Amino acid sequence: MNRFFLFLIMLPKGLWKPLGADIPQLRAILNVRLKLDDRRPLAFGRGAAKRKKPARFMSALSVFLSAIFGMMYIFPMMIEDTYMGLWLYFSLFIVMLSIMLISDFSTVLFDTRDKTILLPRPVNERTLLLSRMLHMLIYLMRIVLPMSLAGWVVMGLDKGWKAALWFPFGVTMLTLIALFLVNGAYLLLLKWVKPEKFKDVINYFQIAFSVGFFAMAYIMPRVTATESFSLLKYTNYPWAKFTPSFWLAASYSWVAPGTAALRWVSILAVVGPLILIWLTIKYLSPSFASRIALIDTVAETKPQQAKPMVTEGQRISPSGKNKLYLLLADKLNKNPLSKAGFSIAWLQTDRSRNFKMRVYPTFAYVPVYFFFITTQSKIPLNEIWEKMPGTYNYITLLYMTSFIVMQLLAMTVFSEQYKASWIYYSAPVEKPGAVMAGAFKGIWVKYFVPIFIIVSAFVLYVWGMGKLVDIALAFVNITVFGLLISRVAYRRLPFSSAEQMNEKGNRFLKTLFVMIVPFAFGFGHYWAAHTPFVWLRWLFLVLSGVLLWLFWDSYSNTNWTEVRKADLDA
Repeated sequence: MNRFFLFLIMLPKGLWKPLGADIPQLRAILNVRLKLDDRRPLAFGRGAAKRKKPARFMSALSVFLSAIFGMMYIFPMMIEDTYMGLWLYFSLFIVMLSIMLISDFSTVLFDTRDKTILLPRPVNERTLLLSRMLHMLIYLMRIVLPMSLAGWVVMGLDKGWKAALWFPFGVTMLTLIALFLVNGAYLLLLKWVKPEKFKDVINYFQIAFSVGFFAMAYIMPRVTATESFSLLKYTNYPWAKFTPSFWLAASYSWVAPGTAALRWVSILAVVGPLILIWLTIKYLSPSFASRIALIDTVAETKPQQAKPMVTEGQRISPSGKNKLYLLLADKLNKNPLSKAGFSIAWLQTDRSRNFKMRVYPTFAYVPVYFFFITTQSKIPLNEIWEKMPGTYNYITLLYMTSFIVMQLLAMTVFSEQYKASWIYYSAPVEKPGAVMAGAFKGIWVKYFVPIFIIVSAFVLYVWGMGKLVDIALAFVNITVFGLLISRVAYRRLPFSSAEQMNEKGNRFLKTLFVMIVPFAFGFGHYWAAHTPFVWLRWLFLVLSGVLLWLFWDSYSNTNWTEVRKADLDA
């Protein structure tokens, strides 16, 4: 199959040569890249990287998943105005392809392992850049075809055989536009962002897009179910003609009735993508190879001035960046071991890309889930908002934050550099529970408390100040749940376990039992809120406070025997 794609991609070699590419070199580089793709197993699941047996049927599975994925955004085609539907469909398609390039293929685009072979050779920068782009194009065509299959079928069945013949043209031009957008963004970032910070920027970009896609998957069905959505017309949006996706939609006028204005705009469907690709290669390629080679290199260290020696009893004042966590560690912990655990959790979560990728998106899940639950009925959104103060939805919203707690606590225990935890066992630590308790405080103060304050502010704004006792009760109950799940499932030192570790049966059942706790607390709170007795919620608050003290005392006094038992049970 790769030979077939290589043959297709090299057919227009008369186009690649004027762009500055050396054709024999381009063919050789692409041939090697495609062979390496065949030897790289697809990773589905966390433990895929550690499979001993080679992966089988992964390409077929990838094609199948892409076809299912393509069915998720054909809803714009239900719009009566065909050009409006195609405009929205192509816009979503471009976004999805861009997400794939950034999240799934960025490691291939910026794979610098070949720099030691290619850079010393007489390979010009345009050939190297074009080889990367064409490699991405081949990869995308293996994904684009199944992704576009659903739209292709709908177009053919609804509009006829002429529309079915036209559709591949729009998808091909769309792929070129996505290549320009992502490559242009990457190249500009390489010019403006330091190489050592580049991967961090890409990670934040991935997080933002994953949150956006998650929100779209839940919110868009609610939006598209309205009658006004099916009656949208492109003529109501005069700025549409400036978007590349509308250029592609306008090209449908070649096979269907359309205005003269649409036919003029449709010319850009051919000229636009070709110009965009030419601009990328012609003006964004200078120094591309040298800049991309800097991504994996160690940043140059600046000579530092010798620091004055610190005499006994003298304390170094922290820098502005470190003042906050050092101040909090000092104020919230009396035990030096707890202060150390607090500092480790605070600093490690700042430095771990894996932690950010796994935890940050969960912060957006709470408002998205809440919006999804509260808008399930066909009542207009303005009526739902007006009636919301008379409901008890604030309890659901408050306890939804427990989903963040589970992810936070899990990622506080697991780490890719878990082997560095030997330092815990070599240090004279009498009670490891002190370190664990400090780490729990650090995670709680840094992540959960700010999120809970934001949710509480929304509750007070909508439901009024009378819900302060409910906010306090929910906060204590969720903290109890956090300590309970830490004690049962994650009673280990911070960042000391491999993420691929599987729980044994008894530990797994205990974890499932603990998962019932937030639901039990929530139902109890919901029942108490329905009663006219305010003192009942105060009583629950006192009882939850007692539970919190008991669990905290047990967790903070964890000994080495209990830690080793938790490691053996994992």
